Amino acid sequence: MTQTIRAVKRTTNLGLTTAVHRSKPLSRAGLLERMFTLAFSGLVYPQIWEDPVVDMEALALQPDDHLVAIASGSCNILSYLTADPAKISAIDLNGAHIALGHLKLAALAEIDDHAIFRRFFGQAQSKANVETYDQLIAPRLDAVSRAYWEGRNLVGRRRIELFARNFYRYGLLGRFIGTGHFLARRLGCDPKVMLQAKTMEEQRALFERHLAPVFDKKLVRWLVRQPASLYGLGIPPAQYKALAADGDAGIRGVLRHRLERLACGFDLKTNYFAWQAFGRSYGPEPDAAVPPYLESANFETVKARAGRVAYHQSAITAFLEQQPAESCNGFVLLDAQDWMNDSELTALWTQITRSAAPGARVIFRTAADERLLPGRVPEAILSQWHYDEARSRELGARDRSSIYGAFHLYLRRTAA
Repeated sequence: MTQTIRAVKRTTNLGLTTAVHRSKPLSRAGLLERMFTLAFSGLVYPQIWEDPVVDMEALALQPDDHLVAIASGSCNILSYLTADPAKISAIDLNGAHIALGHLKLAALAEIDDHAIFRRFFGQAQSKANVETYDQLIAPRLDAVSRAYWEGRNLVGRRRIELFARNFYRYGLLGRFIGTGHFLARRLGCDPKVMLQAKTMEEQRALFERHLAPVFDKKLVRWLVRQPASLYGLGIPPAQYKALAADGDAGIRGVLRHRLERLACGFDLKTNYFAWQAFGRSYGPEPDAAVPPYLESANFETVKARAGRVAYHQSAITAFLEQQPAESCNGFVLLDAQDWMNDSELTALWTQITRSAAPGARVIFRTAADERLLPGRVPEAILSQWHYDEARSRELGARDRSSIYGAFHLYLRRTAA
C-alpha cells in the first residue's frame, strides 16, 4: 500500500514538474517554479473556485454528452450532474484531488440522508463525519483513496479528521485564506465583518471601510510584489506575470479590483464563494448558498447519476490522446492553460480538436483579461473553432467567484 501511495505522489510531482518548470533550477525563476511545485504536491483546493452555474450555461450539456473536465475539488464535477450528461471524465494531476473526488462518490453511494451528506461536505466540521466515514464510506473506497484519507499527519491525526475540524480551512487554498485573515486582522481590517451586510449597499460600505484600506499598507504592497505570496491562490510564476501586466495599477490594483468584485458584485446571500473568502465556510442556515451538488433539491439527482463520473490521474492532453475521434462534447480546462507554453497549448488543442464532436464546447478561464490562444496556437487549429466573445463576456460578468480576468467559450465549427 505504501508503495502505491508513493507511486501516486510521484505521478503528481512528475505532472506538476512538466506543467510548471520552464527555467534553469538555480535561476531565480527556476527556484520559484520549484517552490510552486512543492506547494502544489498535496491537497490544494478543498473547494473549486469556478462558478458551476456559469459553466453549465456555457456548456449546454445534453443527455448523451461526454464531458471532460479538470477535477480540482470536484464541487463542479458533481454539480455538472444536475445538467444530465451521459458521462464525465474527471482529470487531475494531483492525487489528493483524485482522492477527494473518490471520497465524494463513495459518500453519495452510501449516504441516503441529505442532511448527513450536507453535514459532511457542507459544514465539514463535525466528529460525526469521521464516524460516518468509518462506518459507511471507508469500506466503499478504493485502496489508494482510503490509504490517503487514513494517512496521518505529523501529530498523528488521520487526514479524514479534517472533516471534523472544518475541511475548508485546510489545503493550500484554505491555509492561504486563513493567512490572509490573520494578516488583515493584524493590520486592523477584519474580513469577517463583510458577513454582517444585509444589503448590497451595506456590502459596499463595509468593503470601503474594512477591506480596501489594507491594500495601502506598506507590508501588503511589499508582499504582493513577491510571486510566492500568491501560490496559495494557485498562481504559478508564469500566471503571476500575466496578472501583473493586467491593468495600469499592477498586481496590487488587480487584486484589489477582484476582491472588491467578490465583496460588492453579488448579493452575499447567493454567493458561496464570498462566504468561503470572508467566513472560511458556507453559511450556517439550511438554505444558505452552496454548490449545486450540495443543495437539497439536487441530492437525489446527483446521487442517482454519480456512477457517470470516472476519475483519472493524468495530464488532460495525455488523457485526450487516448479518446476516440469526435467522442467528446465538452471540455472544462479551468485556468490550466495559463501554466502552458506555446508547444503545450498546441499539443492540447490538437487533441481537443481531434477528439471533439461537431458542436463541442470548450470553456476556460484566464488570470488576465486576454484571449490567450491567438498567435500561440496555429491558425489551422483555431480556425476550426468559433470564439463567442460576446457570450464569454456575458458569462464572465456573472461568475460569482470573481477571481479571474476573463471567461472564454469556444465552439467547434461544423462542416459546411
